[in-house]
Amino acid sequence: MSRIVTGADGRDRCAWSASAPEFDAYHDSEWGFPVGEDRRLFEKICLESFQSGLSWRTILSKRENFRVAFDGFDYHAMAGYGPERVAALLQDAGIIRHRGKIEAVINNAALAIEIEAREGSLAAFFWRYEVKTPPEPQTVSTCPELVALSKELKKRGWKFVGPTTCFAFMQAMGLVNDHAEGCFCRPLAAQARRAFTVPV
Repeated sequence: MSRIVTGADGRDRCAWSASAPEFDAYHDSEWGFPVGEDRRLFEKICLESFQSGLSWRTILSKRENFRVAFDGFDYHAMAGYGPERVAALLQDAGIIRHRGKIEAVINNAALAIEIEAREGSLAAFFWRYEVKTPPEPQTVSTCPELVALSKELKKRGWKFVGPTTCFAFMQAMGLVNDHAEGCFCRPLAAQARRAFTVPV
């Protein structure tokens, strides 16, 4: 199966972008481009946790609802959510009403604060797991860095952060350039990475 598809605009993209009309914009402007902002990184790993067992299209269609429901993924605010807030979230039809996942991201918010305090920032922590020698794009869903990240997060008490979730997070946030060979975004993502200052 080809890893490339030609869009209506004549541009060659990763084949997965053709799965839904709204994927082109996400693919072209977000996916695979390096991110160094703590809140965006936390948002993405939360959304990937919610995606577990579901499609990204489902999550993307609800992303703005998630942002409203979870205070823009301000993990300092989320860490203070108690049972009443959980109960309210479980009634919010605009998000995924899964108690385990809701409680997991609240748990992870408190642990994100701990990482921020110990490591200086979430970004500095996550970017230590950048894939230095990527495999051939879109051929594998595992590499040593993502296995190490998943293990470290689990050791620190994070939930819903298995290897599949972590790899999707790393792909999306530019910790690995997994745009397919021939995709017009692959060199753009590589250029963005060269211009990106890794948080320390």
